Amino acid sequence: MPKTDNINSIIDHKLFTEEDIHNMCVKLGKQLTADYAGKKPLIVGALKGAIFFLTDLVREMDVKAEIDFLDVSSYGDEMESSGEVKLISDLATDVKDRDVLIVEDIVDTGLTLEYMKNLLKKRGARSVKCCVLLNKEANRTSDVEVEYYGSKVGNEFVVGYGLDFMNYYRNLRYIGVLKPEIIKLVNNK
Repeated sequence: MPKTDNINSIIDHKLFTEEDIHNMCVKLGKQLTADYAGKKPLIVGALKGAIFFLTDLVREMDVKAEIDFLDVSSYGDEMESSGEVKLISDLATDVKDRDVLIVEDIVDTGLTLEYMKNLLKKRGARSVKCCVLLNKEANRTSDVEVEYYGSKVGNEFVVGYGLDFMNYYRNLRYIGVLKPEIIKLVNNK
C-alpha cells in the first residue's frame, strides 16, 4: 500500500469526471424509467462498490422501487478474481415474482454478476437484469449479459466513485486509472 495521505497521488489520469458520471446516471435513469414503467422493481445494490452509483442512479429513475443489498465477492483483497464467488451478506427481501435490477460498479470477469443473477433466478425472480456503471469486457470469462451500462472501459485498473484498490479510494468523486507503479509495488510484495 502506498505510504501517502494524498489519495490523488496514486492516479495516473482521470478517466471519467464527476460530470461524465452524472451524465451516465441521467442517461441510464431515463432508460430504466422507460423500461420499468408500471413495474415496482427491486433494485439490488452489489456492495460495496455500487453504493455511490446506486444512490445517484435511483435518483434519476421515476419509478416506484424498493432497494436492498447483496455482498458477494470473487476478489477479496486481491487484484484478480479467485474464480470462486462467496456470498458475504444476503438480501433481506424476498425476490419471488419480482422484477430485479442488479446495480454494479463494474463487471470484469462476469463471475460475480453471473452468480448473483443465477441466485436470484433460483429464488423465483420474474426477471433479473443488470445495470453497471463500467463494462470491462477484456477479462470476461463468463458470457453473462449486461443489459445496461454507462460506459465500456479497457483493461485498466480504475478507482474512485465506489471502485477500490485494496478497499481504499472509493471516495474519489471521479474515476481514475491507477498508476502502473502502484500495481507493480503491490504485486511484488
